[in-house]
Parts: sequence; structure tokens; C-alpha cells
Amino acid sequence: MKKIFSLLFILPLAYSCTVAQNPSKYANIITEQSSKDHLTILASKEFAGRGTNQEGGKKTVKYLAEQFESFGLKPVVNGSYYQPVALMQVAYKVDSFQLAGQSLINGQDFYIQGDNTNATFHGEEIVFVGYGIQDEKFNELKNTDLTGKIVLVINEGEPKDADGKSLITGTTDKSTWSTSRFKRIQELTKLNPKLILAVNSQNEAMITRMNNRGMMGRVALDRGNAAPNQRQSVPVVHIKKSIADQLLAKVNTSFDQFIATKSAAPSTAKVIKSALHASMGVKQEKFTDPNVVGFLEGSDLKDEIIVVCGHWDHDGILPDGTYFPGADDNGSGTVAVVELAKAFAQAKKDGKGPRRSILFIALAAEEKGLLGSQFYVENPIFPLAQTVACINIDMIGRIDDKHLNGDHNYIHVIGVNKLSTDLKPIVEKANAEIKMKLDYDYDHPEEPMRLYYRSDHYNFAKNGIPSLFFFSGLHPHYHTPEDTIDKIDFTMMTKREKLIFNTTWEIANRDKKPVVDMPLEDAQGTGR
Repeated sequence: MKKIFSLLFILPLAYSCTVAQNPSKYANIITEQSSKDHLTILASKEFAGRGTNQEGGKKTVKYLAEQFESFGLKPVVNGSYYQPVALMQVAYKVDSFQLAGQSLINGQDFYIQGDNTNATFHGEEIVFVGYGIQDEKFNELKNTDLTGKIVLVINEGEPKDADGKSLITGTTDKSTWSTSRFKRIQELTKLNPKLILAVNSQNEAMITRMNNRGMMGRVALDRGNAAPNQRQSVPVVHIKKSIADQLLAKVNTSFDQFIATKSAAPSTAKVIKSALHASMGVKQEKFTDPNVVGFLEGSDLKDEIIVVCGHWDHDGILPDGTYFPGADDNGSGTVAVVELAKAFAQAKKDGKGPRRSILFIALAAEEKGLLGSQFYVENPIFPLAQTVACINIDMIGRIDDKHLNGDHNYIHVIGVNKLSTDLKPIVEKANAEIKMKLDYDYDHPEEPMRLYYRSDHYNFAKNGIPSLFFFSGLHPHYHTPEDTIDKIDFTMMTKREKLIFNTTWEIANRDKKPVVDMPLEDAQGTGR
């Protein structure tokens, strides 16, 4: 009986020594070619920027689930690889907009700033208020009642005298009415108009920009609120100069003429006989995009979970057809999650699997505010108390501005001085064979970019889970359509993947989980 007990005692130690041997055999399963093959697909035009609530995103999650299945990872979300993330898109929608007998198109003829719930706006006349300035030295709206009226304002410049001096400052210096972009709009809304039409020489460029991005609205987690908590501020419709000129012609002026006019006194508000009818407002659309989750069960420490994650989403495709390949952000990190899953799965097939379990997660909606990871920590598949570490991979495929003229053999490691003093020694041990420069600059407490708080690991760290963030740095193509696969340094990307594999291997097989011995508030900071 005593001999049997002794054997049982030493078996786990022997097993530990076996699996904790050099992981190079399995790290080398990660190759430049396989990484390039995956990234070529994920950054392709067919996947169209992997947008949230877009077709490219749907193709992405299907592809990732197929990879996890092919490796033999377990589907642990009720038999599925998908954890649906409950989301809500909030956008300003225009059902119809008619002005002066013309049907105008949002994003083509105008863009809107507003937060009203859907409503109808109607009027048979428009009040032109010039610059809309209400200053003690120059008040265009003195004794003018704009309550419930539709207003047209020149949202640029200020009145000048014959010598080109501002009638407000008395000098050639601009007043705050001109330098503060929204001052006159804010002051106009205090007079309770129904709707404001604003014209500015920059409107055409802004209309294009808003058509491409602004009309897509914002995305938030769906908290199941019965009704939106909307304010009812005055909508501001920014129209093209050509449309404004059609209205201004009825009072014998134009945008350019009005700007060029020299005056010694405030202009008087003028009534333009022209009808406006519109139906528009903020609308909410509920939808889901999934976190893609694959589980590799450990051996003797299988109840302890390591999360290896990277977000699969990027900026998607815009209404004009422009798409954002996101080869680096975060196609590279997504590929790394896939490659690590493949390597660990093969180790397990060979009887060398990790002692701790690993949950591989391709996270949704990071670009919308770390939403996929936030949803996961609020709805964990395994209790967070069992999650002993988070390894986050977000952009590892490029050489950043800092290293362009120097050593390319580097990786930024973020989080080594948060929550656990074990993390830095673990990474440095993992790097013993890789021999890469470990750049800790972004971990400095006074680092202005605050990158530790800006990617998905942060939601795990807030819950007291020691977390590492691997990152190759920022570059001029960040969040542009030029973040393409031809700019990826696959030699360095693969080397970084192997370092992350070694780091995960070390955490998965060491006798003790990373200790939490640093104050939680050091990890929480002030948020994103």
C-alpha cells in the first residue's frame, strides 16, 4: 500500500517533466507559409474587411470555426463553436427628406447630426438667419422668434466691414463665433427651432465622410432595454452649397455672395417660402456576431483555463465599396490564434498536450469598443475564477515606425508589470531560444498611448486575470485601406507567433499558475 501511494505521488511530477520539455517541435508547426495562407484569405476582398454585422464578418467566423473543427478542438458553447454576442446597432436613419420640391438623399445631398427618435418634420417656410450670431456687439437674431421654425444658417465665417475687420472683434482677428466650430449651432438650438439647415464650405467633404462611416452608426452591447433613452435635441442637417444656393436665391443672395458681403450692421432674418418634409431619427437594430471558441482540454490541471485570444473583426466595407483589409489589424492576430491552436492540438494528439486547458477565442466587435471580450467576461463559458491567464494577440505582422530604421527583431510585450510578477520571467524564459528583443516601452506607467487599456485582454485584467498583450506596433496604414497583406513581414510574424506559443506552453505546463500579487487597481487604470 505504501509503495502504491509513493508511485501515485511521483507520477504527476514525472508527467510534468515530460510535457514541460522543449516545445520547439510543436512551435515549428507554425510556419510562414501556413500563416500566409490563412492571412491571404482573411485579408482578401472576398472577406471585405471582416466587418461587424456584415457579410465579410459572417464568412470570417465560418472559416475560423472550420479551422477549429479541423484541429479537433471541442465546441463548448452548447455543442457549437459560436458564442453569439448580443449587439445593437444605433444609427440615424432618414426615411424621406424633401426640400423645395426635391427628394434629397442622406449621405449624398446632406448629412445629419441628431439624436431624436424617429419623427416627422414639416414646414412651409424657412427662416434664413445669416451667420446666426448672437453677440452683444452683433446680434442677428435680436427679437426674432425661432420657436418651432425651420432655420437656415451660414455655418462659417463672420461679418466684416469694408476694411476686412470683424464686426465682433473690431480687428482682423477672428472671434470665437468663427473659431469655435459649433458655437453658433449650439446657441441657435437654445432658441428652440424645429430643425436647422446648416451650410459650410466643408460640407461636401463631410457628406462623403459621413456617408462612408457616420451613417453606419455605432455598435453597443444589447442590454435588453425596453426602450432607448434618447434625448430630443434639434436635428442639424448639413446641406450642400448648391442646395443652399437654391434657397438663398429666393432672398437674392448665395453662399459665396453672403460671405463676401461687407456690412456695418447685422442682417435681418428673412423668410424663404419653401416647403420641407422629412421623416427621420435614431433607430436601433439588434443583431449578433459571435465569438468563435474552441477548447483544448488539459491533463492533470485541466480545470485551470488559459485564454488565447485575438479579435477577428475590422472596419469592414463602406457604402461606397471601400474596404479595409486589416491584414495587420487584426488579421495577423487572428491567424496567430489559429496557428497556436493547430500546434497545441497536434501536441495533444502526440500525447504531449498541455496540463492546463486552453480556450482559443477569436473575439467579435473589438473595433466597436472591446465588445466581444466584454461580453465573454460577463457571460464566461468557464468560470472566471478558473481562468488563470489571458494571452491577447492584436497586430503582430508589421515593423512599426519606431523600429523601421533599426532592429526588426522585436515584439512589444504589454502587461508584464500588471497583476502578476510571474509574467515577465515567463515571457523571458519563452524567449530564450527565440532571442527576440522584448520591448516593454508600452508598459511604462506614464506611456501616453495607454495601449494596455485598448485591447481585449483588458476586460480579463479588470477581473483580476493576469494578462499579456503581444503587439508589433503602430504604422501609417493603421485603420486605412492600405493595411494590406503585401506589407506583412511574415518572417517576423511567424517568429512572434512562436514566442507566443512558447509563452503559452510555459504557462500551460508549469506547476503553479501565475500568481496574482500586484494590486488590481494597477491593471484597471482609467479605462479605454
